[in-house]
Amino acid sequence: MTKPTTLREALQQTTGALSNASIEAPEREARHVLVEACAIPTEHLIAWPDKRLTAEQSARLAEFTARRCREEPLSRIVGWREFYGRKFELSSETLDPRPDTETVIDLTLEIIDAEGGRERPLRVLDIGTGTGALLVTLLSELPFASGIATDISGDALATATRNANRHGVGDRAAFMQTSSLDGIDGPFDLLVSNPPYIPSADIAHLSTAVRVFDPVAALDGGADGLDIYKAICRNVPNVVPSGWVVFEVGAGQADDVSGLLEAALGNGGPASVQTRKDLSGHIRCVAGATHC
Repeated sequence: MTKPTTLREALQQTTGALSNASIEAPEREARHVLVEACAIPTEHLIAWPDKRLTAEQSARLAEFTARRCREEPLSRIVGWREFYGRKFELSSETLDPRPDTETVIDLTLEIIDAEGGRERPLRVLDIGTGTGALLVTLLSELPFASGIATDISGDALATATRNANRHGVGDRAAFMQTSSLDGIDGPFDLLVSNPPYIPSADIAHLSTAVRVFDPVAALDGGADGLDIYKAICRNVPNVVPSGWVVFEVGAGQADDVSGLLEAALGNGGPASVQTRKDLSGHIRCVAGATHC
Protein backbone atom coordinates (compact mmCIF):
# COMPACT_ATOMS: atom_id res chain seq x y z
CA MET A 1 0.00 0.00 0.00
CA THR A 2 1.49 3.34 -1.08
CA LYS A 3 1.48 6.18 1.39
CA PRO A 4 -1.83 8.07 1.00
CA THR A 5 -1.81 11.86 1.01
CA THR A 6 -5.49 12.64 1.67
CA LEU A 7 -8.35 11.14 3.65
CA ARG A 8 -10.03 10.13 0.40
CA GLU A 9 -6.97 8.22 -0.78
CA ALA A 10 -6.48 6.72 2.67
CA LEU A 11 -10.04 5.41 2.75
CA GLN A 12 -9.72 3.89 -0.74
CA GLN A 13 -6.40 2.23 -0.02
CA THR A 14 -7.39 0.95 3.41
CA THR A 15 -10.61 -0.48 2.00
CA GLY A 16 -8.64 -2.27 -0.71
CA ALA A 17 -6.14 -3.71 1.76
CA LEU A 18 -8.87 -5.01 4.06
CA SER A 19 -10.80 -6.44 1.12
CA ASN A 20 -7.70 -8.29 -0.09
CA ALA A 21 -7.30 -9.70 3.44
CA SER A 22 -10.93 -10.97 3.31
CA ILE A 23 -12.02 -8.74 6.18
CA GLU A 24 -15.82 -8.61 6.33
CA ALA A 25 -17.43 -5.27 5.33
CA PRO A 26 -14.06 -3.76 4.32
CA GLU A 27 -15.29 -0.22 3.62
CA ARG A 28 -17.03 0.04 6.98
CA GLU A 29 -13.98 -1.37 8.73
CA ALA A 30 -11.72 0.98 6.79
CA ARG A 31 -13.69 3.96 8.05
CA HIS A 32 -13.28 2.77 11.64
CA VAL A 33 -9.55 2.14 11.18
CA LEU A 34 -9.01 5.52 9.55
CA VAL A 35 -10.92 7.43 12.19
CA GLU A 36 -9.01 5.76 15.02
CA ALA A 37 -5.58 5.96 13.38
CA CYS A 38 -5.97 9.62 12.50
CA ALA A 39 -7.83 10.54 15.70
CA ILE A 40 -10.55 12.41 13.81
CA PRO A 41 -14.36 12.47 13.97
CA THR A 42 -16.10 10.26 11.41
CA GLU A 43 -17.74 13.27 9.77
CA HIS A 44 -14.34 14.56 8.66
CA LEU A 45 -14.25 11.77 6.06
CA ILE A 46 -17.27 13.35 4.40
CA ALA A 47 -16.69 17.03 5.12
CA TRP A 48 -12.96 17.19 4.30
CA PRO A 49 -12.02 14.22 2.08
CA ASP A 50 -9.09 16.15 0.61
CA LYS A 51 -7.54 16.95 3.96
CA ARG A 52 -3.92 15.80 3.95
CA LEU A 53 -2.62 13.29 6.47
CA THR A 54 0.29 14.15 8.70
CA ALA A 55 3.32 11.89 8.76
CA GLU A 56 2.26 10.60 12.17
CA GLN A 57 -1.25 9.82 10.94
CA SER A 58 0.12 7.97 7.91
CA ALA A 59 2.42 5.87 10.08
CA ARG A 60 -0.37 4.99 12.52
CA LEU A 61 -2.72 4.15 9.66
CA ALA A 62 -0.16 1.79 8.13
CA GLU A 63 0.31 0.05 11.49
CA PHE A 64 -3.42 -0.19 12.23
CA THR A 65 -4.21 -1.47 8.73
CA ALA A 66 -1.53 -4.16 8.87
CA ARG A 67 -2.78 -5.38 12.22
CA ARG A 68 -6.41 -5.34 11.11
CA CYS A 69 -5.47 -7.32 8.01
CA ARG A 70 -4.15 -10.02 10.36
CA GLU A 71 -7.68 -10.14 11.86
CA GLU A 72 -6.74 -8.39 15.07
CA PRO A 73 -9.93 -6.70 16.31
CA LEU A 74 -9.86 -2.91 16.14
CA SER A 75 -10.72 -2.82 19.84
CA ARG A 76 -7.45 -4.62 20.57
CA ILE A 77 -5.52 -2.28 18.29
CA VAL A 78 -6.82 0.88 19.95
CA GLY A 79 -6.90 -0.67 23.43
CA TRP A 80 -10.51 -0.11 24.39
CA ARG A 81 -14.06 -1.32 23.73
CA GLU A 82 -17.34 0.53 24.19
CA PHE A 83 -19.76 -1.34 26.44
CA TYR A 84 -23.15 -0.03 27.50
CA GLY A 85 -22.18 3.45 26.35
CA ARG A 86 -18.88 3.54 28.25
CA LYS A 87 -15.27 3.00 27.17
CA PHE A 88 -13.43 0.12 28.81
CA GLU A 89 -9.69 -0.31 28.65
CA LEU A 90 -8.53 -3.74 27.46
CA SER A 91 -5.38 -5.71 28.19
CA SER A 92 -3.92 -8.93 26.85
CA GLU A 93 -5.42 -10.82 29.82
CA THR A 94 -8.96 -9.48 29.58
CA LEU A 95 -11.75 -10.75 27.39
CA ASP A 96 -12.91 -8.21 24.82
CA PRO A 97 -16.50 -7.54 26.00
CA ARG A 98 -19.00 -8.07 23.18
CA PRO A 99 -22.33 -6.33 22.63
CA ASP A 100 -24.16 -9.59 23.39
CA THR A 101 -22.93 -9.33 26.98
CA GLU A 102 -24.99 -6.16 27.38
CA THR A 103 -27.95 -8.56 27.59
CA VAL A 104 -26.68 -9.48 31.07
CA ILE A 105 -26.96 -5.86 32.14
CA ASP A 106 -30.41 -5.45 30.59
CA LEU A 107 -31.82 -8.52 32.32
CA THR A 108 -30.18 -7.68 35.64
CA LEU A 109 -31.60 -4.15 35.66
CA GLU A 110 -35.05 -5.44 34.74
CA ILE A 111 -34.95 -7.85 37.68
CA ILE A 112 -33.80 -5.11 40.05
CA ASP A 113 -36.46 -2.70 38.81
CA ALA A 114 -39.17 -5.36 39.21
CA GLU A 115 -38.21 -5.64 42.86
CA GLY A 116 -37.78 -1.91 43.42
CA GLY A 117 -34.07 -2.24 44.02
CA ARG A 118 -32.62 0.86 42.34
CA GLU A 119 -32.58 2.83 45.58
CA ARG A 120 -31.34 -0.02 47.76
CA PRO A 121 -27.71 -0.45 48.88
CA LEU A 122 -27.29 -3.68 46.92
CA ARG A 123 -24.14 -5.78 47.19
CA VAL A 124 -22.98 -7.10 43.82
CA LEU A 125 -20.50 -9.89 43.10
CA ASP A 126 -18.93 -10.24 39.63
CA ILE A 127 -17.09 -13.53 39.03
CA GLY A 128 -14.40 -13.49 36.32
CA THR A 129 -14.59 -9.75 35.81
CA GLY A 130 -11.99 -9.23 33.07
CA THR A 131 -12.25 -5.53 32.17
CA GLY A 132 -14.76 -5.01 34.96
CA ALA A 133 -17.46 -4.29 32.39
CA LEU A 134 -20.29 -5.97 34.31
CA LEU A 135 -19.53 -4.64 37.79
CA VAL A 136 -18.54 -1.14 36.66
CA THR A 137 -21.63 -0.83 34.49
CA LEU A 138 -23.97 -2.03 37.22
CA LEU A 139 -22.44 0.29 39.81
CA SER A 140 -22.74 3.15 37.33
CA GLU A 141 -26.41 2.36 36.78
CA LEU A 142 -27.12 1.67 40.48
CA PRO A 143 -25.76 4.62 42.47
CA PHE A 144 -26.43 3.07 45.89
CA ALA A 145 -24.83 -0.31 45.10
CA SER A 146 -21.35 -1.54 45.93
CA GLY A 147 -19.56 -4.67 44.85
CA ILE A 148 -16.63 -7.03 44.57
CA ALA A 149 -15.15 -8.32 41.32
CA THR A 150 -12.90 -11.37 41.08
CA ASP A 151 -10.55 -12.77 38.48
CA ILE A 152 -7.70 -15.25 38.39
CA SER A 153 -5.53 -12.71 36.56
CA GLY A 154 -3.80 -9.93 38.44
CA ASP A 155 -3.37 -8.02 35.19
CA ALA A 156 -7.11 -8.20 34.51
CA LEU A 157 -7.87 -6.94 38.02
CA ALA A 158 -5.50 -4.00 37.56
CA THR A 159 -7.27 -3.16 34.29
CA ALA A 160 -10.69 -3.47 35.92
CA THR A 161 -9.58 -1.21 38.76
CA ARG A 162 -8.53 1.49 36.30
CA ASN A 163 -11.87 1.18 34.51
CA ALA A 164 -13.74 1.50 37.80
CA ASN A 165 -11.81 4.64 38.69
CA ARG A 166 -12.25 6.08 35.19
CA HIS A 167 -16.02 5.75 35.48
CA GLY A 168 -16.24 7.12 39.00
CA VAL A 169 -17.21 3.97 40.89
CA GLY A 170 -13.82 2.97 42.29
CA ASP A 171 -14.85 3.94 45.81
CA ARG A 172 -17.71 1.42 45.67
CA ALA A 173 -15.75 -1.43 44.06
CA ALA A 174 -13.23 -3.90 45.44
CA PHE A 175 -11.19 -6.45 43.48
CA MET A 176 -9.99 -9.88 44.55
CA GLN A 177 -7.74 -12.41 42.84
CA THR A 178 -9.40 -15.81 43.19
CA SER A 179 -11.23 -18.52 41.25
CA SER A 180 -14.98 -19.09 41.32
CA LEU A 181 -16.27 -18.44 44.86
CA ASP A 182 -13.05 -19.45 46.64
CA GLY A 183 -12.58 -17.23 49.67
CA ILE A 184 -15.74 -15.21 48.99
CA ASP A 185 -17.94 -14.40 51.98
CA GLY A 186 -21.50 -13.23 51.53
CA PRO A 187 -24.12 -12.23 51.75
CA PHE A 188 -24.57 -10.61 48.32
CA ASP A 189 -27.82 -9.53 46.74
CA LEU A 190 -26.68 -10.22 43.19
CA LEU A 191 -24.11 -12.41 41.47
CA VAL A 192 -23.29 -11.81 37.81
CA SER A 193 -20.79 -13.66 35.68
CA ASN A 194 -19.63 -14.03 32.11
CA PRO A 195 -17.39 -17.03 32.80
CA PRO A 196 -15.25 -19.06 30.40
CA TYR A 197 -17.79 -21.31 28.63
CA ILE A 198 -16.20 -22.60 25.44
CA PRO A 199 -15.66 -26.39 25.51
CA SER A 200 -11.92 -27.02 25.41
CA ALA A 201 -12.02 -28.97 22.15
CA ASP A 202 -13.87 -26.13 20.40
CA ILE A 203 -11.28 -23.43 21.03
CA ALA A 204 -9.12 -24.48 18.07
CA HIS A 205 -12.09 -23.86 15.77
CA LEU A 206 -12.89 -20.33 16.93
CA SER A 207 -12.30 -17.34 14.68
CA THR A 208 -8.82 -15.86 14.61
CA ALA A 209 -10.11 -12.71 16.28
CA VAL A 210 -11.14 -14.75 19.33
CA ARG A 211 -8.72 -17.68 19.32
CA VAL A 212 -5.57 -15.59 18.88
CA PHE A 213 -6.40 -12.32 20.59
CA ASP A 214 -8.64 -13.25 23.54
CA PRO A 215 -6.90 -14.95 26.50
CA VAL A 216 -7.48 -18.70 26.60
CA ALA A 217 -8.17 -18.54 30.34
CA ALA A 218 -11.21 -16.35 29.61
CA LEU A 219 -12.51 -18.82 27.02
CA ASP A 220 -11.83 -22.38 28.18
CA GLY A 221 -14.74 -23.73 30.19
CA GLY A 222 -13.50 -27.31 30.41
CA ALA A 223 -14.62 -30.42 28.55
CA ASP A 224 -18.30 -29.42 28.40
CA GLY A 225 -17.85 -25.67 28.88
CA LEU A 226 -19.64 -25.78 32.23
CA ASP A 227 -16.78 -25.99 34.75
CA ILE A 228 -17.20 -22.53 36.26
CA TYR A 229 -21.00 -22.72 36.34
CA LYS A 230 -20.74 -25.95 38.30
CA ALA A 231 -18.19 -24.49 40.72
CA ILE A 232 -20.30 -21.38 41.35
CA CYS A 233 -23.57 -23.28 41.75
CA ARG A 234 -22.08 -25.58 44.38
CA ASN A 235 -21.62 -22.66 46.77
CA VAL A 236 -23.96 -19.95 45.59
CA PRO A 237 -26.75 -20.53 48.17
CA ASN A 238 -24.32 -19.55 50.93
CA VAL A 239 -23.02 -16.48 49.09
CA VAL A 240 -26.33 -15.19 47.67
CA PRO A 241 -28.90 -16.50 50.17
CA SER A 242 -31.66 -14.13 49.06
CA GLY A 243 -31.14 -12.53 45.70
CA TRP A 244 -30.38 -13.35 42.07
CA VAL A 245 -27.71 -15.05 39.99
CA VAL A 246 -27.34 -13.91 36.37
CA PHE A 247 -25.07 -15.83 34.00
CA GLU A 248 -24.06 -15.26 30.42
CA VAL A 249 -24.17 -18.62 28.59
CA GLY A 250 -22.87 -19.97 25.32
CA ALA A 251 -24.80 -21.46 22.43
CA GLY A 252 -26.86 -24.46 23.51
CA GLN A 253 -25.93 -24.17 27.20
CA ALA A 254 -29.10 -22.56 28.56
CA ASP A 255 -30.81 -25.80 29.55
CA ASP A 256 -27.73 -27.18 31.27
CA VAL A 257 -27.05 -23.99 33.20
CA SER A 258 -30.73 -23.66 34.12
CA GLY A 259 -30.60 -27.20 35.47
CA LEU A 260 -27.53 -26.41 37.55
CA LEU A 261 -29.25 -23.35 39.01
CA GLU A 262 -32.47 -25.22 39.73
CA ALA A 263 -30.54 -27.96 41.52
CA ALA A 264 -28.58 -25.43 43.56
CA LEU A 265 -31.39 -23.04 44.36
CA GLY A 266 -34.54 -25.12 44.25
CA ASN A 267 -34.62 -26.22 47.89
CA GLY A 268 -36.86 -29.15 47.01
CA GLY A 269 -38.96 -27.23 44.46
CA PRO A 270 -38.46 -25.45 41.17
CA ALA A 271 -36.32 -22.34 41.37
CA SER A 272 -37.42 -19.16 39.64
CA VAL A 273 -35.32 -19.24 36.47
CA GLN A 274 -35.47 -16.76 33.60
CA THR A 275 -33.70 -16.70 30.26
CA ARG A 276 -33.09 -13.86 27.86
CA LYS A 277 -32.17 -13.81 24.16
CA ASP A 278 -29.60 -11.53 22.56
CA LEU A 279 -30.22 -9.46 19.43
CA SER A 280 -29.42 -12.50 17.26
CA GLY A 281 -32.19 -14.52 18.89
CA HIS A 282 -29.89 -16.82 20.87
CA ILE A 283 -30.44 -17.41 24.57
CA ARG A 284 -27.59 -15.43 26.10
CA CYS A 285 -28.55 -15.18 29.79
CA VAL A 286 -29.86 -17.48 32.47
CA ALA A 287 -30.98 -15.94 35.77
CA GLY A 288 -32.07 -17.73 38.91
CA ALA A 289 -33.66 -16.42 42.10
CA THR A 290 -32.20 -17.65 45.37
CA HIS A 291 -35.49 -16.76 47.04
CA CYS A 292 -38.92 -17.96 45.94
